[in-house]
Amino acid sequence: MRFGLILGEALTGLRRNASMVISVVLVTFVSLTFVGAAILMQAQIGTMRAYWQDRAQVAIYMCSSVSTSPGCIGGTATEDQIKAVQAELDGSTLKPLISQSSFQTADQAYQETLKLVGKDYAGVLTADQVNAVFKVNLKDQTQSAVIAEAFSGVKGVDEVKDQLEYLDPLFNALTVATYIAVGIAVLMLIAAVLLIGTTIRLSAYARRREIGIMRLVGASNRFIQTPFVLEGVFAAVIGSVLASAAVLLGVHFGVQDYLTKRVSFITTWVGLNEAMLVVPVLIGIGVVLAALSAGFAIRRWLRA
Repeated sequence: MRFGLILGEALTGLRRNASMVISVVLVTFVSLTFVGAAILMQAQIGTMRAYWQDRAQVAIYMCSSVSTSPGCIGGTATEDQIKAVQAELDGSTLKPLISQSSFQTADQAYQETLKLVGKDYAGVLTADQVNAVFKVNLKDQTQSAVIAEAFSGVKGVDEVKDQLEYLDPLFNALTVATYIAVGIAVLMLIAAVLLIGTTIRLSAYARRREIGIMRLVGASNRFIQTPFVLEGVFAAVIGSVLASAAVLLGVHFGVQDYLTKRVSFITTWVGLNEAMLVVPVLIGIGVVLAALSAGFAIRRWLRA
């Protein structure tokens, strides 16, 4: 009976302040949707980085006839210079860092380039203008700087490039987008907290006579406060559920049905499994913030 009375009081407050409750639901929904998007973007960045770290190579480009780096003053890399680089890769210092390596001659690189740009460039580009290249897979891609340092300034070496660097602009763009989503989410959550507090104070004011009667008959502060806290929690839960549904639908239709079919160079995308892990986080954030803000607002009102 006691629980039924508290629940009834909470539902009465929701009906009396329907417009404010709808506002709380909408603000909570928008803010937590941004929170979910930010979490999933960070998960996407981590997934992509882990995927490419296992597959990205460090490319050691040997000098060609058109190379202008300090190590290429003598022109195209000689056989001895190529053998020296191979010996260094097979040496006791670098070998433990390398999972596998391969060498592509200038002619092989030239034919591969023509496949990419078309046979029409055969009269413009010659084999001696294309770099022979060592392609190195590391056991730990974060050690790529060791390879770059080992061959920096070595005669016959044009440059050393970590293929993972080509993806840095994409990672940076996603990180910036994450920060923007977090910033908007924080602002909206602050608005939701303030709106919940205002809603609770209005609800308490509308029922000030009932509250006075409860105090006269000896009702405890906890009994008086609980219905108001439940009002804020109910509104926040609805907003949280809507945000969770928006995140799940966004991943299903936006990522799995759209992006995976149109962005082919990214082979690993977050899926519904990751999105499902975000759902309890969103609901938890909504409930905790609502309970804290509603409890603080009603306590301040009762003391006034």
